[in-house]
Amino acid sequence: MSNGGNTARTRTITWEDPRALAEAGRNLSGLEYLRKIVEGSLPRPPIGALMNFTIAELSEGRAVFTVEPAEYHYNPIGVVHGGLAATLLDSAMGCAIHSTLPAGAGYTTLEIKVNFVRPMTAETGTVRCEAKVIYVGGRTATADGRVVDESGKLYAHGTTTCIIFRP
Repeated sequence: MSNGGNTARTRTITWEDPRALAEAGRNLSGLEYLRKIVEGSLPRPPIGALMNFTIAELSEGRAVFTVEPAEYHYNPIGVVHGGLAATLLDSAMGCAIHSTLPAGAGYTTLEIKVNFVRPMTAETGTVRCEAKVIYVGGRTATADGRVVDESGKLYAHGTTTCIIFRP
C-alpha cells in the first residue's frame, strides 16, 4: 500500500508530573486550585497538553474549555474523533463540579453521557465547551455541558454524574 509520498507529520508535546500537580492542590479549594492552573502558577494537566485544550473561563459551578480541532484529532473516516468532544465535556463538567468543592475534597466521573450532533473538522475553528453544575450533594454531583463553535452551532452535548470524596 502506497502512502502517496512523504505525508508523515510530527507533533511534540511536553507536560509536567501529574502527581506533583495533584499534590499541589490538596490544601486548596477546587476553585482556588483551578484558578492557579488558569493563571499559570500551576501547570495544565497532561491531557490538556496532549489534546491541546485549555480552561478559558472559570467561576464557581462553571467551567469553559476551548480547543481548535486539528488534523491530529482525526479518526480513520476523516473527521475529528468523537473522543475530543467527549474529553472536553468530561473535563469541563468535572471542573465545574471541582470548582464547588472545599479543600481536601476530590471527585471522579461515575458516568458520562454524550450526544454527538455533527462532526468537527480542522476547518471548524475554535470550539468551546461550557459546563455548569446541576447539583452537588454529599456524595454525588451532576453537571451538563455543550460544545459549540464561535457562531454558537452545537456539535455535542452531555451530562455527567461524579462521586465526591470528602475528608
